[in-house]
Amino acid sequence: MRIVIKIGTSTLTDKTGKLNIPYIDSFAQEISKLKKEKDIDIILVSSGAIGAGLGYLNLTKKPKELRKKQALASIGQPLIMQAYRQAFKPLNLMVAQILLTRYDFDDRQRYINIRNSINELLLRKDVIPIINENDSIAVDEINFGDNDTLSAIVAASVQADMLFILTDVDGLYDGIPKKSKIIKTITKITDELLEIASPDSSSGKGTGGMKTKLIAAKIAASSGTTTFITNGSKLNLIDDAVNGKDIGTKILPNKKLQSRKSWIAFGKKAKGFVLIDANATVAIRNKEKSLLSSGIIAVGGSFNRGDTISVVVLNPIEQSNIEVARGLSNYNSIDLLKIAGKSSAEIKKEFPNMICEEVIHKDNLVVIK
Repeated sequence: MRIVIKIGTSTLTDKTGKLNIPYIDSFAQEISKLKKEKDIDIILVSSGAIGAGLGYLNLTKKPKELRKKQALASIGQPLIMQAYRQAFKPLNLMVAQILLTRYDFDDRQRYINIRNSINELLLRKDVIPIINENDSIAVDEINFGDNDTLSAIVAASVQADMLFILTDVDGLYDGIPKKSKIIKTITKITDELLEIASPDSSSGKGTGGMKTKLIAAKIAASSGTTTFITNGSKLNLIDDAVNGKDIGTKILPNKKLQSRKSWIAFGKKAKGFVLIDANATVAIRNKEKSLLSSGIIAVGGSFNRGDTISVVVLNPIEQSNIEVARGLSNYNSIDLLKIAGKSSAEIKKEFPNMICEEVIHKDNLVVIK
């Protein structure tokens, strides 16, 4: 069995904002037990670099300026790794640090290299790979925005059986947190569920709230991974879930995507979008066809051939776009604007040098359920 555990800033730090060393020590003991007694491959995705930097400098408020957050991350990241190293060393386990940005997943070869590196580390039963976003150099254009998303993409890339997103609440509530019931099992992430979820971090320390966790769970589900959103302070819950017990909120997996299509859908960042009509929507969603230029109503963003673009339809009620698919474009945005809405015959007549009528071939197109 292979599991990915994402641990948030609010779980890693105490009330003063400093790293919660007693908790990290207990967490390491729980991880050691899972590895040694159940022979489970474990990958940690750890937040907390900026939080640890804040605590070390005795600051109480996270700055808004990017350069200041990058500086705090560069201070806090070695502190976190030192805490993990000291916690796992008495248990005869080593830690390995992997720092990533969105760019690392955007390129197919780098994506494969990341997966190979993690798999190689997991062959050594005495090593715990610890992954974090490289906050000290990441900019808005190449960051994930939160480690919930990063953990889901990692889980998809290594084909994990389970993803645990540890937070400071017991799961997704159907109303006001801690004053209503936990939603025990989710078979599909719907728009209604996303509306229930809070968009912000409840502690104010992290970057993502419950909504980002559900979006991460949706990514994991599409890759065949079961996700648990649960309280990180209750360490035994991971072991309970592995033993088949119900904990927190459990999000069930969907049909598993092939590795390459999982990368297209979630690993690569969309550089633009195309708005399609009703006929094209039916063709790609229900008939698994390629996206043709004739079905495109509008083109947005600036992208090159081979970039990932989002395929959207218009929600007539809210007058907003809904993403229905993602894929690798056969055209750059400038050329696609020229042929959008045109039939194959029109393209051949007006633009004889254009590549093909398929804007996204079905082999490079992933429907977002």
